Amino acid sequence: MENVGIYTPPSKVIPVAGSGSDMFRTSLTADELEVTQSAQDKLEEIISQTDEDVSAIRIYISGGGCGGMSYGMTFTDAHTDFDTHLQFGSFKVLVDVVALNYLKGAQIDYIQEEGRERFVFNNVFAETGGTGACGGCGAATSGGDDGGGGGCGA
Repeated sequence: MENVGIYTPPSKVIPVAGSGSDMFRTSLTADELEVTQSAQDKLEEIISQTDEDVSAIRIYISGGGCGGMSYGMTFTDAHTDFDTHLQFGSFKVLVDVVALNYLKGAQIDYIQEEGRERFVFNNVFAETGGTGACGGCGAATSGGDDGGGGGCGA
């Protein structure tokens, strides 16, 4: 998996709405970001095949404007104070609070079709409205009838 984006953490902590605290919740729920079993299995496989000592996958966003947002994944062991996470067996998925605002309600899936395998970000902007396409790897595809985002080749 190629790192095609530059990750820049947010400059300040964004509190959990209604928490009455300057701290935010660092764990995610499947309602906020769902990673399907097929995506979990493929991520576990990819991590186990790397020579690096990797314990997490960072989901990031970049871009914007008329081209839309790009979504990507990269290996990481760096955890910041601004990260939220989902734990899956031997690895974590990390998302910083800024990216989470664009990913909330999304589903990350892994699809295998004849001659083509890819991660797909479905229902991107489900809670905020709008559209998105995963173009971080240059293999963006339009979403299906489900209103999903695009897909990235694996």
